[in-house]
Amino acid sequence: MMKTFQYGQEHLTASIALGIARNEIEGILSEETREKVRTSAAAVEKIVDNGKPVYGINTGFGPLCTTLISPDQTRKLQENLLKSHAVGLGEPIPTEIAKLMLILKLHALAKGYSGINEQTLDRIIWHIEQNVIPVVPKQGSVGASGDLAPLSHLFIPLIGLGKVHYQGKTLSSAEALRQHQLEAIHLGPKEGLALINGTQFMAAFGVKILDRFYNILAHADITGAMMLEGLLGSIKPFSAELHQLRPFTGNQHVAQSILNLLHESEIVHSHTTCARVQDPYSLRCMPQVHGASRNAWLHLKQILEIEINSVTDNPVIFDENHTISGGNFHGQPIAMPLDYACLAASELGNISDRRIYLSLEGDTPGVPKLLLKETGLNSGFMIPQYTTAALASENKGLCFPSSADSIPTSLGQEDHVSMGSIGARKALQVIENVEKILGVELFCAAQAVDFHAPLKSGKIMTTLYEHVRTKIKHVTEDQIMYEDMETAIEMIQSGELLTLAKEIAEKEGLELETPWSGEFDRY
Repeated sequence: MMKTFQYGQEHLTASIALGIARNEIEGILSEETREKVRTSAAAVEKIVDNGKPVYGINTGFGPLCTTLISPDQTRKLQENLLKSHAVGLGEPIPTEIAKLMLILKLHALAKGYSGINEQTLDRIIWHIEQNVIPVVPKQGSVGASGDLAPLSHLFIPLIGLGKVHYQGKTLSSAEALRQHQLEAIHLGPKEGLALINGTQFMAAFGVKILDRFYNILAHADITGAMMLEGLLGSIKPFSAELHQLRPFTGNQHVAQSILNLLHESEIVHSHTTCARVQDPYSLRCMPQVHGASRNAWLHLKQILEIEINSVTDNPVIFDENHTISGGNFHGQPIAMPLDYACLAASELGNISDRRIYLSLEGDTPGVPKLLLKETGLNSGFMIPQYTTAALASENKGLCFPSSADSIPTSLGQEDHVSMGSIGARKALQVIENVEKILGVELFCAAQAVDFHAPLKSGKIMTTLYEHVRTKIKHVTEDQIMYEDMETAIEMIQSGELLTLAKEIAEKEGLELETPWSGEFDRY
C-alpha cells in the first residue's frame, strides 16, 4: 500500500517531497486541514464585505498598495495578477522541479493562513496526481516578493492559460483541461496573491540540490578512496584519533567512511613501510575538504526543512480582524545557504581535479606517467584532465554569490531582493559539473588501480572496481575516450556505486555507515 502524506499537517522533508513527485507517496488533505482552509477563505470574504483595506485583497499590488479595489472587482484583480506577472523567460525548468513547486506550494497553502479556496487546492492536487505539470521558464525571479514570475507561470494553467507538460508533450493548458473535461477555475479574493507569493521556485531547486549534492558527496568519497589506492596514498590521515581533536561532523564522517571503504585493502597495506612521509593535500586532506562540503550540506538541509514547512505568503491571514503584511516571502534565508552550497559543491570538483592531475604525474611506484605504459606516440590520459580543469574553472565563475547582489524593483517598494532563484539555478549547474568531474576521476582511478595487480582492495572497493571494469575496459593505447567518460559519469549520476557498496557491506557483514551517517542519510 502506498504511503501517504498529509499536506499542511505533517512535517515535510526533501525526501518526502521527492517521493510525492516520483509517485512513491500520495499527498492528501485531511478533513482537519480542509476545515482550516475553509475558515481562512471565509475570513477573506468577510474582509471584502467589510471594505476595510487589506493589502492584496482589496488594494493594488506593490507600489499600487494604496489603490482601493471595489468589492465587485476583487476577483478580477486576482486573475489580472497572474496574467501580468507571468513574464518569465528562458528554457523551461525540469519537469520534476516544476512538480516540486506545486507540492511545496500546496503544503504551504494547506496550513490555512492564505485565504485560498479548498477547490483551488483540489485542482493543484489534480495537476500533481495526473502529472499535468505547468511549463515554468527558468528566468525572471529576483527572489524577494517570492518567486513571482515562475509561480505565475506555475498557476496560470488554473485559469486556462499558459502551457503544461503532459504525457511527453507540451500542450496549452486549455487543451489539457479539454482532454480531461475540466473547466478553468475562477479565483476568489486573495487567491492569486496567495499562489504567487512564496519561495517555492528557490525551495524546489533546493530540494533537488539537496538530493544531488548528497549523491556527489557520497561518490566523492568513493572516487577519492579509489584514487588513494591507485596512488598508494596513506590512510593514517584518516585515523579517528586525529579527527577527534577537530571534531567537525563532516570531517569525522568522511575520514571513517574512507577507512570503511578501504578496510582490509591489500593495496593500502602493501606500502605501509615505504619512505614517503606525507601525501599531497588532495589525498591527505579529503576529510577536511570533503568534510567541509558535508557540513555545508547539513546547513542547507536544516534551513531548507524550515523553509518548506513555513508560510511564505503575504499578507498572512490569522482571522478577519488580524492580518499581517510582512516579508515572509523574502528569499534571503535560503538564498545565502544556496550560495554556500554552490561553493561547497564546487570544492568537491576542485579537489577531484587535483587528484586527477596527480594521477598523471608518474610519481607513484608502478603507475606510469599519464596512466599509460607507452607514451609519446600515445597521449594517454593527458587530455581528460583538460576537461575537468575546464569544468572546475567554469564552476569557479559560477560561485560568485547571487545573494550579494540586489536591484530595486516595483518602483522602489521592493528595494532589496535576494536573487536566490539565480543562486539556486547556479548551484544545480555546479553540481552537474561536479558529477562530470567525479566521473572522470573514477575513469582515471580505475586505470591507476590496474597497475597494482595482482594486489586487490578490500571487498567493498574490489566490488566497485570490478563493476567499473564491466563497463569500462583498461586503456592500452590512445582511443576515443569521451564515451568511457560518459559511462563513468552515468555511474556517478545514477548512484549505482553507492547502492552496490551498501549491498556488499550488508552481504559481507562489513561496516559502511559511520556514527554520523544518520545525519547525512535523513533528508
